Amino acid sequence: MKKRKICVVTSSRAEYGLLFWLMQSIDDDSKLELQIIVTGMHLSPEFGLTYKEIEKDSFTINRKIEMLLSADTPSAISKSTGIGLIGFADAYNELKPDIAVILGDRFEQLAASTAALYAKIPIAHIHGGETTTGAFDEAIRHSITKMAWWHFAAANEYEKRIIQLGENPKRVFNVGGLGVDTIKKANLLSKNKLMKNTGIQFAVRNLLVTYHPVTLENQTSKKHFQALLDILHDLDDVYLIFTMPNADSDGRIIKQMIDEFVLNHNERSIAFTSMGHLNYLSTLQFVDGVVGNSSSGLAEVPTFKIGTVNISDRQKGRLKAKSVIDCDPTKESIKNGIDMLYSKDFQKMLSSVMNPYGKGVATEKIMDVLKNEPIPEEPKKKFYNL
Repeated sequence: MKKRKICVVTSSRAEYGLLFWLMQSIDDDSKLELQIIVTGMHLSPEFGLTYKEIEKDSFTINRKIEMLLSADTPSAISKSTGIGLIGFADAYNELKPDIAVILGDRFEQLAASTAALYAKIPIAHIHGGETTTGAFDEAIRHSITKMAWWHFAAANEYEKRIIQLGENPKRVFNVGGLGVDTIKKANLLSKNKLMKNTGIQFAVRNLLVTYHPVTLENQTSKKHFQALLDILHDLDDVYLIFTMPNADSDGRIIKQMIDEFVLNHNERSIAFTSMGHLNYLSTLQFVDGVVGNSSSGLAEVPTFKIGTVNISDRQKGRLKAKSVIDCDPTKESIKNGIDMLYSKDFQKMLSSVMNPYGKGVATEKIMDVLKNEPIPEEPKKKFYNL
């Protein structure tokens, strides 16, 4: 019996961390053949050449698609998307996968999805139906939904939104978030092992800081991130662990500001271009909370029963646990958010927090579809009217 060729596309460290257990399950299954296309930040020295982590995990990378230009302007992002579209067209033509697995909503995934659509390769899209009104990821995510054949939503609300976009409910599956799977399945490191691996020097109080540009705003990154750094400067009794932003418009200014801050506060801060997903998740065990605007603060952090100070509109519209504190990108609002995170009442409440993104069985549910659902000879979709 011919094996189904399942082609997984990954472009960033965070996304690979979410996909790891699914990729492992596909690779281990006798009925499936795993293909891996690596692109985007994975291939960039600026972002840590993280494709090496994939190889270190004993996966075979079938194709590497160089697409990132060195600039982070809107023009460069548009051109990178075009270069990626050319690369994916060639890769799909050579690999001839039966299914393309696409996670999320970045511009690299838009290129991967568009090429798959033209090649008539059915797309299995993970984490569709979500809303983030502060970033152009919103439009990309919904665009991929309209190109995809199967949909794996992280929550009931997102499942309904995918159907609202005209997708057939029979091909929409509420599986939960892959981030919860990753936490449940990972063998997290001890504090001593983690400190040895990373050089982190935990203090009595610790915060992990992850901040990305709000891509639908005009050049707000410097102003808003400076407001956060001003507050962090005053927290002289808190150890700060920074992770660098992704390859987004205006991302470099944030990276530069982090480098300067850590240089001036090297006794109580550290920064990582790429921590690796295991180190990142292991760190969450030992910090008081996460500050910034990463989706991880909403999708993964609540499972650790710690707080998230969620700044600005980048994640606006996503489901949030009670452990998420929303604040504006101003010094006063950020300070109030961090004060609330450390308050006795909030800390007491954290023990009862439930993560709205499921219980960690998404991998198994996705695998069932990839193995058993019929593959369309012609992926013609009818708009599903409510």
